[in-house]
Amino acid sequence: KEASGTGNMKLALNGAVTIGTLDGANVEIAEEVGDDNIFIFGLTVEEVNELKANGYNPHDYYYKDPEIKAVLDWLETDYFTPGKPGALVSIKQSLLDNGDPYMVLADFRAYSDAQIAVD
Repeated sequence: KEASGTGNMKLALNGAVTIGTLDGANVEIAEEVGDDNIFIFGLTVEEVNELKANGYNPHDYYYKDPEIKAVLDWLETDYFTPGKPGALVSIKQSLLDNGDPYMVLADFRAYSDAQIAVD
């Protein structure tokens, strides 16, 4: 097993553009490769703490962002698992019903925007 940051470092050494949050190895990568080669997205530590203190509710993001809703609802279909609708619904449940402990939905819009910026 290898930490994702180690993998990102190897990719950066070989010229890959990185999209990531500003933590772990990405901090060091950002310092070395410059802004043209890394796209940082997501909440800061302070923002995460504030969101937790105010009561993070992933359903807020699900209902307010049509793209998030569409993606998560798509997991209930058989688009990714032909002939097996609902096979991926546990991902949706993990994010919505189990509290989204890594705040994936809170970072989704920033991630999507970073992908657009890379293009």
